[in-house]
Amino acid sequence: QLQASGGGLVQAGGSLRLSCAASGRTFSSYSMGWFHQAPGKEREFIAAITWTGANTYYADSMKGRFTISRDNAKSTVYLQMNSLKPEDTAVYFCAADGRVYSSRSAYYYTVPSNFGSWGQGTQVTVSS
Repeated sequence: QLQASGGGLVQAGGSLRLSCAASGRTFSSYSMGWFHQAPGKEREFIAAITWTGANTYYADSMKGRFTISRDNAKSTVYLQMNSLKPEDTAVYFCAADGRVYSSRSAYYYTVPSNFGSWGQGTQVTVSS
């Protein structure tokens, strides 16, 4: 089970840190990802981190602004979001890879159907 938190209302240029706490599974065995979904749009890849933490991947539009990290001791993955823009407004979801001990290509993590478990989502609203 994944529980995302940390969303809220922030002005453009501001920052938020999202957290996703995992329970009921061996968190450290799974690569993790963050996606977001705006109203009327498809779920979009933001970032992923492999189960070892050795590799991270980002959507081009988020590179340099967002940072994904994980703390296996706390079974938590984070998404630090800086320089937020109104177009970042969406519901943000964390997800766990559908395969254990998997380190795949960058493209693999951009596909939502490759993730087996999803959190409930947390709303991020960026005002202009």
